[in-house]
Amino acid sequence: MSRKRRLLWIPTGAVALLLLIVWLYWVLPFWGMPFNAGRHTQVPITPPWALECWLWEDDANTEAAVLELLAGYEEHDIPVRTILVDSPWSTRYNDFVADETRYPKPAEFFRGLQDRGYRVVLWMTCMVDSSSKDTALTDSWDWFEQAKARGYLAGDGFETRWWKGKGGFIDYTNPNAMTWWRGLQQQVFDWGLDGWKLDGTATYFSSRLGRLPLPYQRTHAGWMTTRGYMDHYYRDEYQHGLTQHPDFITLARALDTPWPHPEGFAPLDAAPVTWVGDQDHAWKDEDEGIEEALRDILGSAKLGYCVIGSDVAGYSGGTIPPNLYIRWAQFSTFCGLFLNGGHGERRLWKRSSEELEIIRKFAWLHTELIPYMYSHVVACHRGGKPLMRPLDVDYHYLFGDDFLVAPIHEDRLTRTVKLPAGRWRYWFNDRELLEGPKEITREFPLDEYPVYVRDGAIIPLNVSRPYTGLGDRESEGFLTLCIYPYGKSEFTIHHPDGSGQTTVRVDMPLEAEVVTIDPANHIDLHTFGVLSVKPQKQKLEIELEGVHKPHILSILLPISALESVEFDGMPLTESVAWRYDTVRSRLLVKTSSYTEGRYRIVVEK
Repeated sequence: MSRKRRLLWIPTGAVALLLLIVWLYWVLPFWGMPFNAGRHTQVPITPPWALECWLWEDDANTEAAVLELLAGYEEHDIPVRTILVDSPWSTRYNDFVADETRYPKPAEFFRGLQDRGYRVVLWMTCMVDSSSKDTALTDSWDWFEQAKARGYLAGDGFETRWWKGKGGFIDYTNPNAMTWWRGLQQQVFDWGLDGWKLDGTATYFSSRLGRLPLPYQRTHAGWMTTRGYMDHYYRDEYQHGLTQHPDFITLARALDTPWPHPEGFAPLDAAPVTWVGDQDHAWKDEDEGIEEALRDILGSAKLGYCVIGSDVAGYSGGTIPPNLYIRWAQFSTFCGLFLNGGHGERRLWKRSSEELEIIRKFAWLHTELIPYMYSHVVACHRGGKPLMRPLDVDYHYLFGDDFLVAPIHEDRLTRTVKLPAGRWRYWFNDRELLEGPKEITREFPLDEYPVYVRDGAIIPLNVSRPYTGLGDRESEGFLTLCIYPYGKSEFTIHHPDGSGQTTVRVDMPLEAEVVTIDPANHIDLHTFGVLSVKPQKQKLEIELEGVHKPHILSILLPISALESVEFDGMPLTESVAWRYDTVRSRLLVKTSSYTEGRYRIVVEK
């Protein structure tokens, strides 16, 4: 071999060895390639209850603390659907036996919550501990040794230190281990459990070569990578939960900083609800604040996760700054998951009246948006886009097809918003029309947020309170359709009550297409070759096809006069079936029942 060829051969071999090490030590165990095709699949349909507001705290994990917190939320009319009971709730981690010094009558307590309309999610991990922090039984060596002796743990009981103790990993590939594990869980399922919060201990799955950590470990089925074990953990717990409850969910981590898990924690097919904790009560990325949450949530959305969120105001730290609490809650309003909990004072009635009023308003807005969000969740499951669609502009993203959100991530009122191409309206003052692409720099007061709605949008809402201005208590039981007529548009609503779907179609000619209507016969005079004459009249047609729902049309119509409103060929009476709000430029039509679902509205421009 010539000296020249030797010089070429040595670097080539070194590069090949380096690539092999990278493949074996990082790509295969953390990405799972080439065995990760199953991770890039459709997401599950998140049940509507999991899209409503969640509540938890982590300073006093007791039944009394939960009930006191809920009583305050009920008294101050702040919406809550899901109660997350975090650790420590069991006598030792993952024995699934409630600590009765914290929860004296656990079956009665958890069933009582569900009888009151709440959903219950409990924290768990995949660890079988020999020692635990903060639990009633801190020393559980005998319990660990029993599981190890029976072969229930990966790596013959190889122990790992984690943030709440030390223990081994349950072996999801061992049928006997799963029989034992599911038996421990069953009493909790018998209480009517609705979901698990699966904390991220599966990322610790590994072994050692001397002092060198290796991202591999032996299981009953053979050697397994860290990525392979993570997939088992999230998939197996989710799938077993579904056998107990058809609306069961798991709350799992999505992306939690790109390194060392660039594809996220849970596989997409086991990710009905995800969060990106744990942030601090801070603003900046370098302080692990709201910027970090924004980065990870939008990064998760790019990976294909659909329902994503973070702990409102951050998980840890001391005092929560008021402006941060407000702005984080507003951001969470336009995420699939609204998760208020962690350390710090979460009782809004013990904070400022401004925080209480603003956060309550936005929590109700999130609740009102459930039909809109759920419809996009179903569409994503069927191959459509995730609920959040990041744009390559300073944390901007689309929320569904029709909202542009530019989150505030600094402690200031001023924000620059870059609107994409199209026609947009500011959600909190939608009479003004803005043509994109356009850059806007303005102040957003604390009770507003940089959210814009696309002209032509149809936004289905479930309104039952007056806080947002989108309706009031008399709206309850009616589907509110917030409509921005512009040309032809449609939206298919997948009803959260499981009754089916309704497609709403709106047709309002563009300004260039406006024609004169014969006021006597509602005939388009152009049909007969008659020239248009002033005043111009315009017709708006709305059609509802599918499941019939009592509904309220809330139509933005800046007009000089409204000539007629017809439904299924019959005129509707003003003040009885409809009214026009001149302040908001909205036509409001309330309908309890119908046969065809066809509206025809004639207005004077």
